[in-house]
Amino acid sequence: MDATQRMLIERDCERLVTAYCHHVDHGEARRIAELFSDDGVWTAPGVRMAGRAQLEAGFGQRQDQKERMSRHVCHNFLCDVQSEDEASGVVYLTLYRHDGDPDRKVSPLEGPALVGEYRDRFVRTPEGWRIAEREIRVSFVREGA
Repeated sequence: MDATQRMLIERDCERLVTAYCHHVDHGEARRIAELFSDDGVWTAPGVRMAGRAQLEAGFGQRQDQKERMSRHVCHNFLCDVQSEDEASGVVYLTLYRHDGDPDRKVSPLEGPALVGEYRDRFVRTPEGWRIAEREIRVSFVREGA
């Protein structure tokens, strides 16, 4: 694989990371399931969702939390392309969130709820690149968050 092919794969994977953040932060969390392979897995401390049906149900619950405003700020994306069909990545996450009146335009800034990273495995599917596995690792958490 040449440098251009590698760069295009990295960009496709980075776009999945960005779409994930956009969907969850803008009331479209159920759509996150579309970013995963059919057998995709999402894990966080104490939570595991496997397969599109579980992902859609789990992220649907987040979408239904109308009182929660959030911004998932992902940065320092690093992607390692293993082959034309598989890659892995890590991206740092700073999560801001606040529960309040669902109709508000702005929330108070209390600092991040958590800082951590997403560890991802990406695969090429007939539909294009998808997340096969996503694990959140928390490094810092605000008390009461």
